[in-house]
Amino acid sequence: MGGAFMFAETDDLVTLLEIQHIDLSVMQAKKKRAELPQRIEVMRLRKKRDEIREKLEQVIALQKRADAEMTIVEDEDRLLAEKQARAQEIIDASGSDYRKVESHSKEMAGAAKRREELAAKILELTEQSDKISGIRKQLEGAIDASEAEEARLRADFEGEDNALIDQIKDLGDQREHLQASVPAELMTLYAKSAKAHGGVGIGRLVEDTCGVCRTAIAGGRLIELKAQAPLGTCPACKRLLVVD
Repeated sequence: MGGAFMFAETDDLVTLLEIQHIDLSVMQAKKKRAELPQRIEVMRLRKKRDEIREKLEQVIALQKRADAEMTIVEDEDRLLAEKQARAQEIIDASGSDYRKVESHSKEMAGAAKRREELAAKILELTEQSDKISGIRKQLEGAIDASEAEEARLRADFEGEDNALIDQIKDLGDQREHLQASVPAELMTLYAKSAKAHGGVGIGRLVEDTCGVCRTAIAGGRLIELKAQAPLGTCPACKRLLVVD
């Protein structure tokens, strides 16, 4: 054998073509898995759900701020109510002490005015909290509905998907068995060519034509290629070429 690839034997090349057929079948099965309509819809649902969760986090943060503000306002209102009650007790016990009655009456009036402002603020915060709570429920409901839809879709395509997974595994086992009999140097050469040419790294010379790119090879190039038998390189596409 006087070819450029001295490590290539005819039987190894036949096996290599079988390996390539397996590799292409695996690529097709993986592509089919990726393009299952239900899988694409599942990915769309997950992306949308992530967007909803991001909005939900923002809403929860708003709700926490509103709750914290409500706590501050309610605490102030409670303290003012206690202050009013104490002032009223002092007034009731003051009898004819006009100055004491006047002083604590002003204190009660100031507290009452502030409590009116706080009451308006409490109403505003309550309405805001109710609105936020409603939005939160809507977002949580949307997430639940999306998860339920994903579960339904996964149930629909699970059988087909599992069949493709099993097919890919079986093909992988076949490849491993075949690869064991092919020289490592030849496998490396094939892998490099396949990577450079979209998974089709090797073809056959069919009379005077590359079986992959269909380019006719004539004259001195054809003579040179046949001299490399059983393995050469297509002068056009640069793939490995089995020469019988």
